[in-house]
Amino acid sequence: MSLFQAFILGLLQGATEFLPVSSSGHLVIFQTIFGLTQDNLLFDVTLHLGTLLAVFIYFRNEVIELISGCIKIVVRVVSRKRKKLDQDEKLALLVIVGSIPTGIIGLILNNYTDTLFSSITLVGFMLLITAAVLYLSERYNTGDRVLRDMTASDAFVIGTFQGIAVMPGISRSGFTLSGSLFRGLKREWAFKFSFVLSIPAILGALLLEAKDAIGANLAIAPMAVGMATSFISGLIFLYVLNSVVKRGKLSYFSIYCLIVGLGAILYGYIF
Repeated sequence: MSLFQAFILGLLQGATEFLPVSSSGHLVIFQTIFGLTQDNLLFDVTLHLGTLLAVFIYFRNEVIELISGCIKIVVRVVSRKRKKLDQDEKLALLVIVGSIPTGIIGLILNNYTDTLFSSITLVGFMLLITAAVLYLSERYNTGDRVLRDMTASDAFVIGTFQGIAVMPGISRSGFTLSGSLFRGLKREWAFKFSFVLSIPAILGALLLEAKDAIGANLAIAPMAVGMATSFISGLIFLYVLNSVVKRGKLSYFSIYCLIVGLGAILYGYIF
């Protein structure tokens, strides 16, 4: 893998991990176009580390609240206190509930990873599904609910959307944002909850990938370039997505996913 290819793939990861267009789908497409047919799992791990760091930096206040909430819940259980949940504890519980369906679906679909990530045509069809979901959620969202209004069922449904996004071509950010909008969450809060909920999912995926990548050989330079690029571009595109969500313009990405999806299907049939 050349440094230029590592740079392009890092840029793609940083952009598509957060923009609702499917990072895994774009990596499959461009690795296919670049002819990178060998095992690139270790490189993918470094790219995800870069974007995870971007999430920690951008949502540092929410991450602190999440950690605080987890600690308070442990203390509550140990001390057997029955006081009302505060905001930090509720956020932590919602993330835990939302992570359950994500983890179950992810573990099931992980058994079919080789098949899912080897077909550019399948990626194309999944991008069409992402396009449809983005369009519908944008069209029918009229909610203004925030953290205090959320229930466990909200978190479970949104977590299910996130779990389905394990499939390449299904955008994680797009599906969790859409699930949040379908549940009537306010746009700004839908954006925040979507990415706070992503933290356990990304960490879990990294652990699975890192386990499988042990012993893999890849030059340090491409990994360093890919990780740095995915981190920097990830931060930039988080700001971009936040602006897009606030202005109610997710339909733009629906059009993009439609075009890229049709292109991937066409490429798969021709080549």
